[in-house]
Amino acid sequence: MTGYGKAQCILPDKKLTIEIKSLNSKQMDTNTRLPSLYKEKELEIRQLISSELERGKVECSFHYELSEDAASGTINVPVVKSYYEQLYKISGELGLKTSLELLSTVMRMPDTIRTEKPELEETEWGGVKDALKQALGHVNEFRNQEGKSLDTDLRQRVEAISEKLIHIEKYEEVRIGQIRERIGNNLAAYLKKEDLDENRFEQELIFYIEKLDISEEKVRLSNHCKYFLETMEDQKPSGKKLGFISQEMGREINTLGSKANHAEIQKLVVEMKDELERIKEQILNVL
Repeated sequence: MTGYGKAQCILPDKKLTIEIKSLNSKQMDTNTRLPSLYKEKELEIRQLISSELERGKVECSFHYELSEDAASGTINVPVVKSYYEQLYKISGELGLKTSLELLSTVMRMPDTIRTEKPELEETEWGGVKDALKQALGHVNEFRNQEGKSLDTDLRQRVEAISEKLIHIEKYEEVRIGQIRERIGNNLAAYLKKEDLDENRFEQELIFYIEKLDISEEKVRLSNHCKYFLETMEDQKPSGKKLGFISQEMGREINTLGSKANHAEIQKLVVEMKDELERIKEQILNVL
């Protein structure tokens, strides 16, 4: 969702620059910084932004520079003349010398500059709207470039989890043998061989090993990884859906770790958790 776009619009009396920044957010959150001239169009600007950008914390700023010929205000001639005549008369009555400074004094008096509130013409708004669309297009281009990098990174990390899941299989038989041997040694330390019921021992051992079986977790995790990659192929925004799938992946990985009872398998589980955490961080950038 991170993006940046910029566009300029040359108008008769000014140059307008539009900047749009987009950051990660669970929903659409738009903040605008507009000159007073464009405040009346704020709702339309927000609607245009939300129609072009799916999600994100968006900041839209308008900045303009007046051209040299554009005046920010006009001199209120009747008021200036009135002030000047009154001050000139008072200076004469007081015997004071008049100078050019008198005019500068007059210009600092209230209402000598008349500022009229400009109205936004439709022709100008049409140019501004085109520039806004252009800036939004640049944001989407930026997002698309970032999306390609995210796509590559996410695929590599999901595939890494799948590969580590395959590596677990070679420790399966060794793990069961070690569990059987460890339980047998512990029983031998407390019971004599003639006191041990072999049939009962085998039954209890099979029951215990079944509780530690991770076949279902491996199948589900493998399916989640495939579903994750399939969802990435969707043309519509799927960031939230990928987030839900990653949560399911996390549950299966945690269960694998709790049932592992084997140092090498637990090491692989830790590595899978590390990959998954990076996947979750990246998903925050996905629409």
